[in-house]
Parts: sequence; C-alpha cells; structure tokens
Amino acid sequence: MKIVLAIDGSHYSKAAVKELTKIPLPNDSEVNIINIYEHRAMPMPGLVSTKATLYKYPEDAIKNAQIIGKSIVSKAVEVLKRKNDSLNITTTVVNGLPKKEILEKAESFDADLIVVGSQGQGAFSRFLLGSVSQYLATHAKCSVLIVKEKEDAQ
Repeated sequence: MKIVLAIDGSHYSKAAVKELTKIPLPNDSEVNIINIYEHRAMPMPGLVSTKATLYKYPEDAIKNAQIIGKSIVSKAVEVLKRKNDSLNITTTVVNGLPKKEILEKAESFDADLIVVGSQGQGAFSRFLLGSVSQYLATHAKCSVLIVKEKEDAQ
C-alpha cells in the first residue's frame, strides 16, 4: 500500500499521524510524508528596513521554512517508525500550494491513500484557497482519509 501523509505541524496533522499509526498496514507499505510551505515571492513594503535585509529576506525565509518542514516530517517519521518499523518512509518538503502539491505527489507516487488532518494552520489561507481536505476529497484519484482531532486531544 502506498500512502501520502500530508502534514503541517498543526494539531490536526498530528492527529492524522496518530490515526495512521492505528491502521494495520502490510509490511511492504510505503509512506511519503509531505510538508508544503507557502513562500511569497516578495516581502511586503514597509516590513523591511534595510536593503541588506530586503535582499536576504527571501533566501532566509525559504531556508527557515525548509528547516521547520524537515523538523515536522522528522517527528512524524519517528512516531510512525515507533509503531511499525517495517514501513518504507520517504519525506518531501516543498514550496507551493498545498492542494496542488499534495495531489501532484499522490499521482507521481501512485498513492492508494492520502491522509490529512481536517484543518491546517492557516485560517486566512483556507479563506482564500478553500479547504485543502475538501479539495483533496473531491479531486484525488485515490481514497482520502480526513482525520478530525478529538477535542480532548488538545
């Protein structure tokens, strides 16, 4: 079985990781854990005070997003391996729109299942872009498991 686990470090994505540990998977199962960060091309005017900072901002923002993304997926790998050390786990940290990147990864990975939390980190992004989980449920070519966080887990 091939699974794409899309996470962003939110409580909802942690619930998705936890839920995946409860599913009995065949020993040869493959999981690709993906984290997508959204990098804006230019900082907003007025937020940057010096030319040196303006020049370095995009580079530093990308590096920091990649470091955070790698940390998020590393923690998920640890949790999954603790429950099932026979899983073949790969990770991906990319820049882009979550909906698009998750679907593209699922298709290129030939996934049987996509696992996501019911909500991600950005309420403003959800307002502008719509619900990622809803989009995946209606557009993915494979099954999608949308995990809701139980209230007592917070």
